[in-house]
Amino acid sequence: MPSPSLLTRQWRDYAASHRHPLNLLIHLVAVPLFLAGTVLALYGLVRLSLPALALGLVAAGMSLALQARGHRLEALRPVPFDGPRDAAVRLLAEQWITFPRYLLSGNWWAALRRHRDAASREVCPVARHD
Repeated sequence: MPSPSLLTRQWRDYAASHRHPLNLLIHLVAVPLFLAGTVLALYGLVRLSLPALALGLVAAGMSLALQARGHRLEALRPVPFDGPRDAAVRLLAEQWITFPRYLLSGNWWAALRRHRDAASREVCPVARHD
């Protein structure tokens, strides 16, 4: 279980590193893929099913690769991992707790809308009538 301070730090910094609209959309697809992959991998372990385990690990790996690609679009990159344990704890916390919280709180939609609104102001500035 991640520490409360990890979850607090992730939540505090999440919006700053999840602003680019393509990264937001990638996360919307990739995080559920990761969740399904980890559940399938656990199922494969419990049932001793190599195909389920392999498919689950491939799905989770594809999800993380997609998210890494999305994070390259961001101005603020994620903090580097301190090692394998740090990577596992932080990734599981983000996928299972922080991103779902970000999405369900409405912050995901607000970030996407902010980008859309800023882009529309740049493309179509309000005409001034002096």
